[in-house]
Amino acid sequence: MGLRAASRNSGFSLIELIAVLVITGILGGVALRFFTRQTFDTRGYADQVSAMLRFAQKSAIAKRRNVCVNVSAGNLTLSFAAAAGAACDPVAANNTPLAAPDGTAPFSKNAPNSVALAPAGNFSFDPLGRPSAAQSIGVTGDIARTVTVEAETGYVH
Repeated sequence: MGLRAASRNSGFSLIELIAVLVITGILGGVALRFFTRQTFDTRGYADQVSAMLRFAQKSAIAKRRNVCVNVSAGNLTLSFAAAAGAACDPVAANNTPLAAPDGTAPFSKNAPNSVALAPAGNFSFDPLGRPSAAQSIGVTGDIARTVTVEAETGYVH
C-alpha cells in the first residue's frame, strides 16, 4: 500500500508543466532581443577595428615607419607613409598599402550593413607606437561601441 501511494505522488502535474513552459517562453522572448544579427555585427566590427589599430601600432614599431590610419564612414584602411620618416598623407593613394597578416594588401575592412564608423578622418602611429593624437572611434549599429586610442602610449581599448 505504501508503494502504491508513492507512485501517485511522483512526477509533475499538467499545471506545473504549463507554468514552466510559459515562463520559459517569456524568458526566451526577452533574451532573444539581445541576440540580433546587427548586435553581433556591431560588436564584431568594433573588435576588428581594435585589432587592426593594434596591428597598425605594432607594424609602425617593427618597421620603424609611420603607419597611417584612414577612417571613413564605412571603412578602415591602414597604410605606410610614403617614405620612412615622412608624415602620413591624407590621400591613401600616396601611401604604401600595409599588408594584412594574411598578406593581402591593402589592409582594409568594410563595415557590415547598418554599421558605421565615426568620426571620419586620418591619424597615424609614429615609429615609437604613439598616435598623432588621441582618438575615439565610434562603431554604431543597434548598439554603440567606442574604440579609444590613448594619446601618449597608443594603448588601444
